[in-house]
Amino acid sequence: MRQTNGQQPDTRPSDHVVDVRQVVKTYESAAGRFVALAGLDLAVSRGRFVAIIGKSGSGKSTLINMITGIDRPSSGEIVVAGTAVHRLNEEQIALWRGRTVGVIFQFFQLLPTLTALENVMLPMDYDGRYPRAERPDRAMHLLDLVGMADAAHQLPPLLSGGQQQSIAIARALANDPPLLAADEPTGNLDAKTAVRVFHLFETLADQGKTILMVTHDNDLARRAQETVELADGQIVGQWRNGVNGR
Repeated sequence: MRQTNGQQPDTRPSDHVVDVRQVVKTYESAAGRFVALAGLDLAVSRGRFVAIIGKSGSGKSTLINMITGIDRPSSGEIVVAGTAVHRLNEEQIALWRGRTVGVIFQFFQLLPTLTALENVMLPMDYDGRYPRAERPDRAMHLLDLVGMADAAHQLPPLLSGGQQQSIAIARALANDPPLLAADEPTGNLDAKTAVRVFHLFETLADQGKTILMVTHDNDLARRAQETVELADGQIVGQWRNGVNGR
């Protein structure tokens, strides 16, 4: 594989968007050493919608942070879309993440002084993949995709939680990343809105996006194509879910 933009190439199978191998993450504190991930292995193929479940402290968010490059493993390997993320420096990670991973947070993380349209355009401004003249139209297309075109010129604080989360998903799609990583994206939403957001993830997976979703909602998790269960920093269960596990 050809190396580009300072990214470290890898020879993992091309059908794996995510390949986590023997990843260990430990934290040191005054209370002692805490093992958040304990030699974890995970492979996720292209176009799969995977829910990650487990009790509080099981390692769910830590795993997402490893995969997205927000945090670094103590040991082990993390390869995402052909790039060995664990080998990148901070500058390389920022460039890689902007093009490869759309991160969706529980608390939306929209800039309150920018309109919905401007929030969606922001990743494009940093990455430079799309010409400046094309960015407003692309941002509007993405807002339309998530049903928020009518709110394009509104500020986030004036919108509901579900509306803000939909805009956050549009922003995550701005640079057309192969992977979406969502950490409790429905945690602050009412049940009806959570289902609508989940349906949007299903549609994106059908269109070829790979989606990792951390959730505490086991009912939603069972509707993903696959479920991964964590406990004590290890995978204790992994299965396909009925019809959606196709």
